[in-house]
Amino acid sequence: MKKLIYAAIVSLAIVSCKKESNDFVTFSGTITNKNSDSVVISNPQFKFNRVIKVDENGMFKDTMNVKDGFYRLFDGKEYATLYLQNGADINMTLDTEQFDETIAFTGAGHEESAFLAKASLNQEALFGDKELMDLPELDFKSKVSNFVDGFNKEIEGANLDSTFVANQKQSVLGLEKYLTKVYGDKQYMATKLAKGMESPKFVDYENHKGGTMSLDDLKGKYVYIDMWATWCQPCKNEIPFLKKVEEKYHDKNIEFVSISVDREKDYETWKKMVTDMKLTGVQLYAKRDEAFSGAYRVNSIPRFILLDPQGNIVDANAPRPSSPQLTELFDSLEM
Repeated sequence: MKKLIYAAIVSLAIVSCKKESNDFVTFSGTITNKNSDSVVISNPQFKFNRVIKVDENGMFKDTMNVKDGFYRLFDGKEYATLYLQNGADINMTLDTEQFDETIAFTGAGHEESAFLAKASLNQEALFGDKELMDLPELDFKSKVSNFVDGFNKEIEGANLDSTFVANQKQSVLGLEKYLTKVYGDKQYMATKLAKGMESPKFVDYENHKGGTMSLDDLKGKYVYIDMWATWCQPCKNEIPFLKKVEEKYHDKNIEFVSISVDREKDYETWKKMVTDMKLTGVQLYAKRDEAFSGAYRVNSIPRFILLDPQGNIVDANAPRPSSPQLTELFDSLEM
């Protein structure tokens, strides 16, 4: 989650209205312990990509005509975010052995990039707090609120481009919403989807072999559920591993159930893929029903769920078939 806000806004097209003194920005710097013989400055939305050579002493310099806005700097190993405006003359220093801690900017127009570097460090510290998501709700809200208030106080007290300031205030609000959602989902998982709790149910999902199937039809067996879609490459990457796991445990008291969450326009694709790839186990199609996936807070796929023969949760976020932890989990159960 490092640099979450800033990685998300690299591609935003932010154009300043203030009068420019010239039509280029000068960007130079010195990199200690360089990772590459060049640095790359890019912004995909602007279709901008500039490779700048770094000499044997780690020094570089270039002039570029840019659209004012956010750019990504890549040193061959790590990334940083810059805010460039024509008329600026920015110098960067960096020791790659402590990338985030040492990156610094000076010169005309450096203030926005310097703010991004400091804010990134502060954000990294927030995300690095391993206790954050386990705090009582009031303590969690207080900590995140203090972070946002501190961010806004610092940005309002600095002499920064007004467009930059407005963008950053929106970004930190987005960060607050993201953290609140992650916290809420984790607390929900820890209570409503805890081990031993009765599982949410799906009802009358279409079975690729014909007819329909509901979760209650599978009582008496362990059930390993794979939530997937035909357009999801990580989902498809798990299929060979899933087939091997199914083969290993085919004589055990467990049913392997794959639930497609494909949209209706991809229904025929689902039917054909199951046949063409000779997918095994129970292949179900959820159609438009989102009650089951919603109850499990399925925000990304693939997602795997393990239930016991009574229909209770063993693991609401079970290991993937490609993980050795899955067979360790299976072997620990009396199937």
